[in-house]
Amino acid sequence: MKKPKWVVEKEQARKAAAAETVWLFGLHAVRDALMNPKRQKLRLLVTRNARDKLAEAIEFSGLDAEVVDPRKFTAPIDPGSVHQGAALEVKPLDWGGLAENCIGRENPRVLLLDRVTDPHNVGAILRSAEVLGASAVIGTRHHSAPETGALAKTASGALERQPYLRQRNLADTITDLQGMGFLVLGLDGEADQTIETALEGRRNQPVALVLGAEGPGLRQKTKETVDQLVKIDAAGGFGSLNVSNAAAIALYASIDR
Repeated sequence: MKKPKWVVEKEQARKAAAAETVWLFGLHAVRDALMNPKRQKLRLLVTRNARDKLAEAIEFSGLDAEVVDPRKFTAPIDPGSVHQGAALEVKPLDWGGLAENCIGRENPRVLLLDRVTDPHNVGAILRSAEVLGASAVIGTRHHSAPETGALAKTASGALERQPYLRQRNLADTITDLQGMGFLVLGLDGEADQTIETALEGRRNQPVALVLGAEGPGLRQKTKETVDQLVKIDAAGGFGSLNVSNAAAIALYASIDR
């Protein structure tokens, strides 16, 4: 019996995902991946200089490093990438499900990204999320920045430690978080209330902050699904913040201090 087309496509997508690998580059990103026991590591290319700098991490990982001539650095990464003589092929991290990452901490904070596709922005957001203690950063499987070398380098190691989940549907994820007791706030420059005002008397409950891409902002469906729209209290009309800066400020403003 011939399989339906949708079954065949689903199986092909599963096989493609299983075969997917990522090339990380740069000393910080490679070192932290080598030191991460949860990261499946496949191949390491290093110059002699980079190998010496990464000696401890390479020994910890148990991976055999391939020492290459700096002039013939053959890792399949963008030629303009600042690789610092180190590139590591890995499998994407599997952080698990929504509940196991978002529930369990006292007063958890979560960041959700609505079509934020720039890997540099997402990498910077992961760094801020780690520093400020967010439980997870959540994007979508499509129309969001995947795990890449550029994202990992900008995250400067945070990708190895900060859960980055990519869910099928953002509105459904918001609804799931609301079911877990989260107050979900969407950032919108046209909102009436600031984050601080919206959280008066409610800082001790789980909070999720949703940020949209620069320019378009939150999609209409997202605006309709969140509990409330809020804005960052600004000193004047100077335009919008970069999304990674907005994420850091919003997260800090939401913390129960």
